[in-house]
Amino acid sequence: MAETCLNCGNPVMDNYCSNCGQKKFKRIDKKYIWNELQYTVFHTNKGFLYSIKRILKNPGKTAREFIDGSRVNHYKPILLVFVLSGVATFISYKILNLRKMMSDYFSQQQQMNSKFTGDLMSFLSSYTSILMLLSVPLFALTTKIAFRKWGHNYYEHIVMNAYILSFYTLVSIVFVYPIMFFFRNSPDTFYNITQVTILLVPIMLVWFFKEFYKDKPLKPILLKVLGVCGLTIVGYLLFIILGGLVVFAIAVMKGPEAFEYMKPN
Repeated sequence: MAETCLNCGNPVMDNYCSNCGQKKFKRIDKKYIWNELQYTVFHTNKGFLYSIKRILKNPGKTAREFIDGSRVNHYKPILLVFVLSGVATFISYKILNLRKMMSDYFSQQQQMNSKFTGDLMSFLSSYTSILMLLSVPLFALTTKIAFRKWGHNYYEHIVMNAYILSFYTLVSIVFVYPIMFFFRNSPDTFYNITQVTILLVPIMLVWFFKEFYKDKPLKPILLKVLGVCGLTIVGYLLFIILGGLVVFAIAVMKGPEAFEYMKPN
């Protein structure tokens, strides 16, 4: 027997009102309160744990499912990557004290011959997760250019890159950060671990896109991933040049003290 929706008055035949979407009326009980706690505190409903499990298992296939329309069980990828980046930044900053470790490492290196250079490299190494999050639209541009003939628009590439970064961040949280914590008193080993994880990114990209484009041969995917890496390096160099010009302009405005800060030791 159909019930009446208490929100709009429409007959409710299933669990949700077909007119306004309100859930069929049920009394507030222990189960209701638990579901609310999950949403408010743990945020595990709407597919959070499901998406994490699927991404760790196969990020490319998971991204393809979401983009092709199988979305009801998945957590929203843009929100997911924000949440994971926040967790990763908290762990690296509060638990690993990554910035201090990187600062200690770069201060020992002869090539870091100015306090400014050491501080800059320390900052870039310490906040990789948050910087990569901010760069998702730019990474999406590189993958869109490289895979432009394979049928997905720029906004779909943003979603792809959200899944790529989610996988990278999850691997960091689950596997890399515990190893870093173990070697937290060895700056050299600590730094080498961060470099290895970055060097593994091209392999991760090949795997991701091979699973995403299941019907495509491996060779063109390899070539396109190389193109993505090349475009990323060019973009990074342009960013460094632009950043250097901005820093130089600021130094000119601030005067001799700023140049002393950047001067070799």
